[in-house]
Amino acid sequence: MVLTLQVGVGTVIGLILLALILIILLASAIRIIREYERVIIFRLGRVIGVKGPGLVLLIPIVDQPRIIDLRILTFDVPRQRIVTKDNVTVDVDAVVYMRVEDPMAAVLRVKDYQIATSLLAQTTLRDVIGQVELDDLLARRDELNKRIQIILDESTEPWGIKVTNVSIRDVVIPESMQRAMAKQAEAEREKRSRIIIAEGELLAAQKMADAAAAYATNPLAMRLRELQTWTEIARERNLIIVTEGGGSLGSLIGVTRGVSQQGEKK
Repeated sequence: MVLTLQVGVGTVIGLILLALILIILLASAIRIIREYERVIIFRLGRVIGVKGPGLVLLIPIVDQPRIIDLRILTFDVPRQRIVTKDNVTVDVDAVVYMRVEDPMAAVLRVKDYQIATSLLAQTTLRDVIGQVELDDLLARRDELNKRIQIILDESTEPWGIKVTNVSIRDVVIPESMQRAMAKQAEAEREKRSRIIIAEGELLAAQKMADAAAAYATNPLAMRLRELQTWTEIARERNLIIVTEGGGSLGSLIGVTRGVSQQGEKK
């Protein structure tokens, strides 16, 4: 009776252990692949294909999966100290956007496609920036971004990687160069202001010449302008009137006295 009970307990324990092993094997044989993922399956070291998304069944111990994310990945290109074409040292960093187009190539043709793309981006950034001058780097940043993106995309295409965008994020210029650029900008603005003033004086001189020609052809207009000048001076209560002389002295004295009397009454 005791022996029968011992055999029954041992059988139960064995069945429990067997069930646990089966559950572990079943759990390792099932993979749920998300919509933005793909899995590369190696069976005894040989690739049998790309699976997913959805439920994927594996042979435990025999199959080894490698899951690849198909979403856009971003990484920072570390700040690079680069000498431009006109021998100016600048610190430049950038951001690269990439995604996996061919999971099979990304697994079989490169060990770590993220590290490889990052190192290639650093080299390409140095090469492209070193071929342009500082003014082009500051003014034509969009064109440089496009050039770097095209070079990276062509280089990573055999790896199954698509570089969608590259953005130069920051350009740090030495302080001495910043002061020189500030002086240059100040001189440029001073130049523009002097040109504007000279153009204004030229335009004013032309208008005054036109007015003088008009007065020369029409003396009455000159006389009316003189009277208008007297009126403006009288409004300011001035007692001295300086004029070129186009009328009689008596009339000038009379106007002057009239202005003086009006000022005394007020």
